[in-house]
Amino acid sequence: MNSLLEGYDRFINGYWRQHKDRYAALARDGQAPSSMVIACSDSRVSPEVIFDAAPGDIFVVRNVSNLVPPYAPDMGMHGTSAALEFAVTGLNVSRVVVLGHSQCGGIRALVRGPSAGDGDFISSWMAIAKNARARVCDSPEAPAEFDKLCNQCERESIRVSLANLLTFPWIKSRVEAGTLTLGGLHFNVQSGAIEIIT
Repeated sequence: MNSLLEGYDRFINGYWRQHKDRYAALARDGQAPSSMVIACSDSRVSPEVIFDAAPGDIFVVRNVSNLVPPYAPDMGMHGTSAALEFAVTGLNVSRVVVLGHSQCGGIRALVRGPSAGDGDFISSWMAIAKNARARVCDSPEAPAEFDKLCNQCERESIRVSLANLLTFPWIKSRVEAGTLTLGGLHFNVQSGAIEIIT
């Protein structure tokens, strides 16, 4: 806890002081981000840092492997879907971006397959990307090396999430009307390179 509080002290005495007018405006007027980013919970992949975004610029939801589940309104707990609904229908963002990354632990677990050490939630959550795994691992051109399989699956899972976004009726209607765009990006943790995924 001490290291977090020390970080807060640096924030409040540095960044916040420099940008307190912006925070005051955001508190007074509310947020109006133009973009939503669905990113991985991985500590190395902070969208605000990667996109050099100021407070209020982007609406971010993070989960394991930056996955978007398909539209499934029921009594289940749908954190990512609720964030999407708020960003799209409440904040009226004009862009939703799925931001994947290299060396993703969730994708590595997906490619490896279920194991006894996956706990209570990981395997069922990663099943969202099972089609990505099948398309990569079952392909006749599938690489033999585990790391290369994972690298391809990272990109393919972004495509699965982009397709799943279109299962939400209030996303699909806005995309068709031209008021909302969807995009996929892959960030390389080692090189800092970003790749557009189509």
